[in-house]
Amino acid sequence: MASTREYLDFVLEQLSGLDELSSRAMMGEYILYYRGKIFGGIYDDRLLVKPVPMALRLMPDAEMELPYDGAKEMILVDNVDDRQFLYELVESMWEELPEKKKKNIH
Repeated sequence: MASTREYLDFVLEQLSGLDELSSRAMMGEYILYYRGKIFGGIYDDRLLVKPVPMALRLMPDAEMELPYDGAKEMILVDNVDDRQFLYELVESMWEELPEKKKKNIH
């Protein structure tokens, strides 16, 4: 099941106070970026974020779910209605996110 544009728009609206927030469609789902780093995505109309230490601290009881078969588990964010929490989550995760991979050009 692919994610709907409506759910993506809702999540982006919830995070609209953050600068440099973007998304990219990929195989019916959406990858989410903050200040150039991937922090999570929309998979089957679920907001999933990378399990970095800060996210695990902020959501100690959150469920881990697979975005798709064969992927690494990610944290399910079930309180997407709480705009302030989402801001704090994404902002606090940024330092712990991996840098964007450089493409090798031969």
